[in-house]
Amino acid sequence: MEFFQQFLLATMATFLSSLIISLVLKNSRNQTQKKIAPESGGAWPIVGHLPLLGASRLPHKVLAAMADTYGPIFTIRLGVNQALVISSSELARECLLTNDKAVVGRSKSIAAELLCYNYAMFGFGPHGSYWRHMRKLVMRELLSNHRLDMLSHVWKSEVKMFVNDFYALWSTNKSKSSTVLVDLKQRFSDLAMNIIFRIISGKKFVVGSEEGKEINEAIREFMEHTGLFVIGDALPFLRWMDLGGQEKAMKRNFKKLDHILQGWLDEHKQKRSKNDQDFMDVMLQLLDHEPPKDCNYDADTINKATCLVWTSSSPTPPPKKNIRLLIPLNCLQIVGVWFNFS
Repeated sequence: MEFFQQFLLATMATFLSSLIISLVLKNSRNQTQKKIAPESGGAWPIVGHLPLLGASRLPHKVLAAMADTYGPIFTIRLGVNQALVISSSELARECLLTNDKAVVGRSKSIAAELLCYNYAMFGFGPHGSYWRHMRKLVMRELLSNHRLDMLSHVWKSEVKMFVNDFYALWSTNKSKSSTVLVDLKQRFSDLAMNIIFRIISGKKFVVGSEEGKEINEAIREFMEHTGLFVIGDALPFLRWMDLGGQEKAMKRNFKKLDHILQGWLDEHKQKRSKNDQDFMDVMLQLLDHEPPKDCNYDADTINKATCLVWTSSSPTPPPKKNIRLLIPLNCLQIVGVWFNFS
């Protein structure tokens, strides 16, 4: 009889404690759900809203239609990842200014892992001590007004050569109307790449050379890969399959870029210039005296990854749309430039 009473008391205590715990968890779950934006309808099992964004309609129109239904803030599921969608300037201001620390992090991606030196490129890396250190270093040393003033001769000389090439083209091919119709498919792109490459590595981008073609192709592939949707990002359990061969292509592209950057870095290590320094020279000097702490990257990796940020900012080849520049030159210098977008 005594054993039965003890058993009954133990059973009741277990039942009551389980009931209390379940009520507490339910209450906390309800409170948490109140703070989460509503999820858009139409999600599929496992893949979430990916089929809706990959349909015939453009993604921004799909998201705009969702905003009309669910309001200016809602969530969608991209595979196993949850994304917050905001379509209000007030909410965007609150996220980016008032609560910027809550959204400063970046989600991990296969492209950032394989192409950006395993997140050493701070533009793609997660928020942390390394990211803060590199951001401080770049803003203080590479993008300071003093540094840009020291390198101003680069874009001044490149723009001057750019204008002189146009004048030479006009003087050679001018017609009776003293005008020349110029195709701009590569000219402005080459101008920007020359400026960027000279600032980063001190090397001039030679149009038509083997090195120029290799660099142009490698950067174009890099921009394509970083903008591609990779199924392994949304569904990590399918990454091993490498559907579409995207990871394999990324690894090939990384080898090209690393070969180019390593060649530039080896040249800078040999000359160690203290006058007329480009970005690589500055990074070599800074990393010798102020290496980042609490990171798993060596100085060479950090230098190449940081320079790749600016190299990849060079413009990709312009679209196939016909863009022409009409330059009237009836004296020894350009007196006007008109753009005719047809």
